[in-house]
Parts: sequence; structure tokens; C-alpha cells
Amino acid sequence: MKRRRLSNAELNEAARHYDGPYKPYDLIKELCVATAVVASLVLLLTIFLSSPDDRPSTIAQWSRQLPVDFVTTAVSELDGSSGTAGYGPPYTHNGDGQQIAFIHLQKWLGVSHPINTAQDFVLTPLATIPFDPALRTATAAYEAASAKTQAAWTTGYTNALAKATVGGGGVLVRGSYGPVPTMMNALLGLAQSGGLDGDLLTSNQFFQTDYTKPLLFMADGGLLAARAQSQHLLGDQWGMMNETGSYPGQVWLWLYTFWYQIAPFNTSDNADALVMAIMGVLSLGLILIPFIPGVRDIPRWVPIYRLIWRDHYRAQGRG
Repeated sequence: MKRRRLSNAELNEAARHYDGPYKPYDLIKELCVATAVVASLVLLLTIFLSSPDDRPSTIAQWSRQLPVDFVTTAVSELDGSSGTAGYGPPYTHNGDGQQIAFIHLQKWLGVSHPINTAQDFVLTPLATIPFDPALRTATAAYEAASAKTQAAWTTGYTNALAKATVGGGGVLVRGSYGPVPTMMNALLGLAQSGGLDGDLLTSNQFFQTDYTKPLLFMADGGLLAARAQSQHLLGDQWGMMNETGSYPGQVWLWLYTFWYQIAPFNTSDNADALVMAIMGVLSLGLILIPFIPGVRDIPRWVPIYRLIWRDHYRAQGRG
């Protein structure tokens, strides 16, 4: 037996007439209680489930904790053998960057943030150190030397750093490597004082918020890798976090990170470009679902919506 659907006039009349009991209701009291309950809940969840507020990594921290690693990285920036020096666009012209078949995304966009690792990370910061005649002499001798001589100095010094010791406010290396030891110890002192962080943040902008240079410098060394390992954030684990520590980050990014775990993406030098292309195609497909024949008809074949909205259809006399 089908139920008769009430007209709008009947519904309005039924809603207008009420013979039941009435009780007083204190809206202010309800608001205060609700606010207190929600505030308490937020406070408890913040205490037990919030992400950690770890201090950010800095070059000063790096140079103090891992002075030999810092100096080794600085030498690689000086002789152009670091990862940043050979990365390519948007930082240098020393590579083509990632590509998809004939599509060279980074190469076509060009160098938008030029970085000369020797000048930006070593020579220019050293020039800011005042009242140091020995450093001025060492820097001038290095810049006046031929490329072959410079390479011999930096290569020998880098090899000797494997047996280096720390003392006297610098890194002690046995051997004669021209002016390189004097330059590196001066740069180490500048970094440990915090001055190098400021030098690499300085720009022509009013707000000094461009952290590209210090991040690239630290990424060429071992500090960030060591911190990622201690927080279990290396590439052999799935997921992505916006905070360090064993706390969930943006869960929706699992679909991006999933592709990096399987072939051929987990061994490809173009993994970033390939994954972004795949996600672009999948996202476009999601947007175009209402226009894709077959896919758009799935709700008609599997009418789950009728089960969800069964009360509505029954009230309409259609279910």
C-alpha cells in the first residue's frame, strides 16, 4: 500500500500546530558548555596527537655537528663537483634536467634561479669576512691560479679530508694544498658563527625569505640525509610527511609516492617528471568522468545511491 504524499499546505499546517509540552532552554549556557567541551577536546588532541615542533636545520648547526662533512661539501661547491653544480635548470646550465620522451621540461623553462656554487657558496661569503689579510691573500691566489692548478688543490684536499681531524677552530689536514685550507677554515668559522646562513639568505627582496641557496648547500652535504634517516624518512618507506617524526602527514599524497616504489620509476632518473605526468592524466580522467561513455553510466548499473537515499525514495512513493 502506497503512502499518500502530503501537500505543502498540509505540511505547513501540521508544523504550525503544536500541543506538546514546552521546556526552558538556556542558549547562553549551551554555548558555553559546547565551547568548553570543544576547547578541552582540542587541547587533549594537541597534547597527544600533534606533530612535533622540531627546530629547523641550519648551516650553523651543520658546521658545528659535522665540520668535516661541511668542509668536504664546501670544496665540492668550490670546484663545481657538487650535485647542485651539475643539476641543470633551473639553477645551472650544466645539465638538461628531467624529461619525458622528447619533452624536456626543465630545459625548456630555462635557468630561472641561477646559482654559481663557487661564487655563491664560497668566494662571495669569504669576501664578507673583514680584517683577515691571510684570507685575502689566499683567496686572491686561488682565483689567480689556472683551472688545472685549482683542480689539483681541491682534489688533493678532498682526498685528505677522509683522515682530517678537528681542532684549533678549524679542520686540520696534513699536506700542502695551496690556499684551499686557509679558505675552508675561514668559511667553517663563518658558518659556525651563523654568518653564512645570513649571507646565503641575503637578496634584493625586501623580505629575506628565499631559502633556496642554504637548502641546496645543505642538501649537497650529509646533514639532511642523516636527519631523514634518524626520522625514518628515507626512500625505502612509503608515504610523505610535512613534519618530521613518526606522525601522519598529508595522507592524500600516498598516490604520488606509491609510484616511486615500483619499476620503472624507482630506478629512473626522470621519476619526478614521469610520476607528475601520470598523476596529471589520472586527475584529468577524474575531472572528465561525467563525459566518458561507460564510466559515467556506472551509477545506473550499480544503483547504490538508491540504497543510501532509500527514505527519500520511499517518501516520494518511488521505492
